[in-house]
Amino acid sequence: MQLVVLGLNHRTAPVEVRECFSFSEEQIKAAYKRIYEYDDIRECVILSTCNRTEMYAVVEDADDALTVMQDFLDDMAPNVFAETNYDYLFYFQQEECIRHLFRVSASLDSLVLGEGQILSQVKSAYAIARIAGTTKTVLNTLFNRAIAVGKRVRTTTRIAYNAVSVSYAAVELAKKVLGDLSASNVLVLGAGEMSELTARHLVANGVKTVFVSNRNFSRAEALADKFRGVAVPFEDFLKCAVDADIVITSTGAPHYIIQTWDVAHLMPKRQGRPIFFIDIAVPRDIEPEVGAIAGVTLYNIDDLEAVVESNMREREQEAAEAEKLIDEEMAEIIDRFRYLSYQPMLAQLTDKAERIRQREIKRALTKLPDITPEERRIFENMSKMIVRKLLRDPIVRLNQAAGTDKEYYYKDALRKMFKLDIALEINREDQLGEERDSETKTCHRYARQ
Repeated sequence: MQLVVLGLNHRTAPVEVRECFSFSEEQIKAAYKRIYEYDDIRECVILSTCNRTEMYAVVEDADDALTVMQDFLDDMAPNVFAETNYDYLFYFQQEECIRHLFRVSASLDSLVLGEGQILSQVKSAYAIARIAGTTKTVLNTLFNRAIAVGKRVRTTTRIAYNAVSVSYAAVELAKKVLGDLSASNVLVLGAGEMSELTARHLVANGVKTVFVSNRNFSRAEALADKFRGVAVPFEDFLKCAVDADIVITSTGAPHYIIQTWDVAHLMPKRQGRPIFFIDIAVPRDIEPEVGAIAGVTLYNIDDLEAVVESNMREREQEAAEAEKLIDEEMAEIIDRFRYLSYQPMLAQLTDKAERIRQREIKRALTKLPDITPEERRIFENMSKMIVRKLLRDPIVRLNQAAGTDKEYYYKDALRKMFKLDIALEINREDQLGEERDSETKTCHRYARQ
């Protein structure tokens, strides 16, 4: 069995290709119902977000499975590859696959380094696959560890700290200047995307009231409704600024709409309360000299971008620490996966030994009808210890051979010496016999009814 991932993301494919492979939860569930129609795929998890679609799988042979997995994606998004090609896809095997998922979960492969949404998306993708029954031991082990890695990176590094978007940087600066924002009022000038995004971050941080003003009053009303705020006629926004603690401007006007003279007359009306201006317009909406007035803090787009750039450098430094954590986790899970191929054989060996032990104990006890419970316990413990000690050396040798050129030799020798394939077939026959007996009894019961 081999681990592989086939997919595309923001690094390998443009948005017009990625959007063709952006699958809904319903589409993924429907695809899982057909997964075993495709040869070689034994386990599968599909992760689909706005920036990536990735199919993690356990397959018989990684080289042969590539075409099968391409066909699977082709069936989920018909005719897309006919119009484009397979060059947008990446295909990682074994350790590369594991490392890729760990980096995805830790947000090291995200469009925005350190963003927090991807970890919950990985959790959700794994949960859907597990409910659908398309994961077993290998992917259960891999995804549980990947989720743990994502959590560890976020809690032991500062990769998720500090704002890396202009709108969020503005909010963080406002918090530094004004402290708790729960008693603050916000005035938004302009109803564009940047204004809305900044206002949304401020609302998420608990601001009291949002006032919106725009030359087009209907657009002001539409944006105000999104935040349960108040629309203000554009000619009255300076009057509203008397009660505002934060003013966001992004109007697209070709000239300053807030001048030094305006703010100089505004501040006495505020009775000493400070005000924070965030000018994210290009060209600027606020005259630069406004920032020199007592009680006024002014940040423009260059100031905010400088903060974002500094924060990104800090995140990149933290990413280097996160990569070290991933190296540690890689070593552990590879060591664990090394023994997964032995588990069925070891289970057969221990099961066979346990059946023999129980059978011989039962025979011995029939010849000792007067045995006491304490003596019976001693017999049980003694027989268990004999089995454990007899199996210890074969199991140790098998584990030592894992991942070496002696691996196949030891597995083959153990299988032949202990007749494990025969034991497995006998177990299957026993189970089938029990099932047939059960079915016969059920049929007889219904016949009598």
